[in-house]
Amino acid sequence: MPTLSDLSAMITPVVLILAAGQLILTTSQRLARSVERARKLSEQFEELVLKKEETNSAVTDSAEKRELLYKLLTRAANRSRKLQQVMSLLYIALSIFVATSLSIGLLEVFGLLVIWVPVVLGLCGAGFLFYATILLISETRIALGAIDIEMDYLVKNYSKELPDVSPAKKA
Repeated sequence: MPTLSDLSAMITPVVLILAAGQLILTTSQRLARSVERARKLSEQFEELVLKKEETNSAVTDSAEKRELLYKLLTRAANRSRKLQQVMSLLYIALSIFVATSLSIGLLEVFGLLVIWVPVVLGLCGAGFLFYATILLISETRIALGAIDIEMDYLVKNYSKELPDVSPAKKA
């Protein structure tokens, strides 16, 4: 018969299950935003290409804008791929944490003293969770890199229209 300590050991992986679940929720939202951003950039790029074909002119601004949109679209696609990879890792980690909890209960029910099974499962799940968080950090860097590219473009092409917010001007 399972004891109270056995039941508490089964519940311990629940904390990691909740953490993985929360990461899955936030990552799926990030993935949805990233995919939407890629679609929007793709539409903008297509509009510029069609406009160029209609006017039959090679305007430099249009070429720069197409180059910017292509760079941003490439980053958005990389970001989406990375987020999809993270989602897979998080689902694997979640499954392993559930298996850890089940193994603790089943080993106790059958009276087996194979303690290494839940320990190995827990460590594997934690490893997947850790790797997923590392990938999330790199995904964030991709997103920030896209913002840097956009800001560089704006400063380069529209610096005259940008407001002066220097500290000397505020004083």
